[in-house]
Amino acid sequence: MAPQYDAIVVGAGFGGMGAGIELDRLGLSNFLILEREDDLGGTWHVNHYPGLAVDIASVTYSYSFEPNPYWSRLFAPGSELKKYAEHVADKYDLRRRMRFDTTVGGARWDEERRHWVVSVQNGESLTARYLMAATGFLSQPYTPPFPGIDTFAGKIIHTTAWEDDFDLTGTRAAIIGTGATAVQLIPEVAEKARALTVFQRTPIWVVPKIDAPIPPAVQHLFARVPLTQKAARLVNTAALEALMVVGVLHFKQAKPLNKAAGILAKAHLRTQVRDKETREKLTPDYDFGCKRPTFSNLYFKTFNEPHVRLETNSIDRIEPDGIVTADGRKTEIDTLILATGFNLWDVNFPAIEIIGRDGRNLGKFWRDNRFQAYEGITVPKFPNFISLNSPYSYSGLSYFTTIEAQMKHMARLFGEMFRRGEQVFEVTEHANAEFLDRVTDRLGSSVFYGGQCSSARSYYFNQHGEAALLRPTSTLNAHREAVTFPLDDYTYGVESA
Repeated sequence: MAPQYDAIVVGAGFGGMGAGIELDRLGLSNFLILEREDDLGGTWHVNHYPGLAVDIASVTYSYSFEPNPYWSRLFAPGSELKKYAEHVADKYDLRRRMRFDTTVGGARWDEERRHWVVSVQNGESLTARYLMAATGFLSQPYTPPFPGIDTFAGKIIHTTAWEDDFDLTGTRAAIIGTGATAVQLIPEVAEKARALTVFQRTPIWVVPKIDAPIPPAVQHLFARVPLTQKAARLVNTAALEALMVVGVLHFKQAKPLNKAAGILAKAHLRTQVRDKETREKLTPDYDFGCKRPTFSNLYFKTFNEPHVRLETNSIDRIEPDGIVTADGRKTEIDTLILATGFNLWDVNFPAIEIIGRDGRNLGKFWRDNRFQAYEGITVPKFPNFISLNSPYSYSGLSYFTTIEAQMKHMARLFGEMFRRGEQVFEVTEHANAEFLDRVTDRLGSSVFYGGQCSSARSYYFNQHGEAALLRPTSTLNAHREAVTFPLDDYTYGVESA
């Protein structure tokens, strides 16, 4: 029996939409995008907390083939990213092939029929020749199991489930977490709350945010002369490459650049926070780049406010009316905001159960062995499977760099498969092992292994202590290899099944 669909894509964020656009280009237009939320946009649909904005300049954080000349600011607010996602879905006719409020339970490779069987939580089974996981890197919210959290009598709100009608005015609020989300949210909460306590486990590197409105004249110039926006994208991408690729991934060879970034962040902190003791608490004791750094001109200043307090003692328990720290001190609150981030390695790789050839369970395989994926996109014993958020896939600092490199890889892979008149592909064990050895060797020069990262508690590291998220090459290399990888790194046809 022929499968119902050419392909099923799990996830309707920018990664899933990129896969859909590439499938159309390949002539595989009978695809279905399944999304557990009630609309498209991924993180830009789920997240709408106050202060939400991109932390990569908007000219870079967008598809290069679909520029938006009308961003209102250098770093656009989250609502504009959501509108951009809707525009892309409509322009590329993706929406009619999306199904919302649909949670995928798992997927299994049918060796006899040579297609994927995808199970949906309502009991329905769907079949497709190809399966693409685009569930995103930050899609599974994490709430630490704080003792007593179930007894809290006040309001608890996670940043991924923000209630737009919730009024913070006059509240005694606590925010747990000081990651990139909290950096954006804390100044907004401080403006309205009567008292705010920020519970920090690990400080974060923060550098100045060179942000400003984009004048209408510049927007019109971008619209009339697209080359000008391309130039702006190139300049910004080059700056990000210097920060990420040179300063972080080539730490051993470029320690001065890494140290310079740290000095800039410390100077930013020193000029913004008056109290010396607070500055010391906000200063990371790990090297720049061990955790993803962020940009803000408001975060540090917030701690000068008399009603804002930074708490660095660990949380012992939560009581109905407050939080008790390890030193026995109790902070009375009525509102608890969880900016506790996401669970990447335990439940996000992969986000659903995926069973490949010979019954191999992808999640178990990764956890029992090493997290791995050839070119960050395919895995041996998983025929016709494209994993769009995989180990060693994230390239550069803008997610769109990764998305577009993977689209190019799809085009080359499927093009060769079609040229051979086949319908099944699978990466070879040899090619996968060779790629894993190569990225492991290159990561030896990175800040992750050459710097001091032991206290960073970074999501870059998995439970085995490996920094298996980032691809340790330049963006240029990722895109070049996506169109030049050896075609014989894959098997095609009956020998794959």
